[in-house]
Amino acid sequence: MNSAINSASDYATRSRRERNPVLLIHGISDTTLVFHRMTSYLSGLGWSVHSFNLIPNNGSFGLDKLAMQVADYVAKTFDPEQPLDVIGFSMGGIVSRYYIQRLGGIDRVQRFISISAPNQGTLMGHLSRHLGCMQMRPGSEFLKDLNQDAAMLERLNFTVIWTPFDLMIVPASSSQMPVGKEVIVPVRLHSWMLADGRIHKAVVEALSEPILASCKR
Repeated sequence: MNSAINSASDYATRSRRERNPVLLIHGISDTTLVFHRMTSYLSGLGWSVHSFNLIPNNGSFGLDKLAMQVADYVAKTFDPEQPLDVIGFSMGGIVSRYYIQRLGGIDRVQRFISISAPNQGTLMGHLSRHLGCMQMRPGSEFLKDLNQDAAMLERLNFTVIWTPFDLMIVPASSSQMPVGKEVIVPVRLHSWMLADGRIHKAVVEALSEPILASCKR
């Protein structure tokens, strides 16, 4: 991860005006507290970090409805011309994708980082009949629709971070995407993905990448 460390050091010397605000979207049964260490780490390097609680957080609402909360938060919090970087963890990765792919986020998000998200579904979705959980099942109509035009994410700096030991995303490889940059970090537990220093450094590297020409406003 030496390149990530160097990126963090190099980026810390740049003008703060070059950094986008970073919006963190949490997963199922989580709150913003799950991002405590990541928020502290990124804030310490100079990023403006934002998060809010998805309500409800138990999967009883459709993920499209939760994505509308993201759109509302963005509209109320940031200037209309302000580009953003988004990090979505677990269910929050899918909620973020819906915001980006279906609710206009593609026009203002410049970097998107998906961490241990069930991009191809998770068998754990069969343990609940809540709508949001059913939408995260492998082969769900919701994911089929979202994945059929996933190529649009190539317009962003898109990074997928996942661990092969994930027991919430089953199979763990379901976090993978056919587009974007992939970073595999052998973290032992799903819940540790946001606390592991290797993940933090990978996130800094992704946030430090030059903005694609297609993203420039």
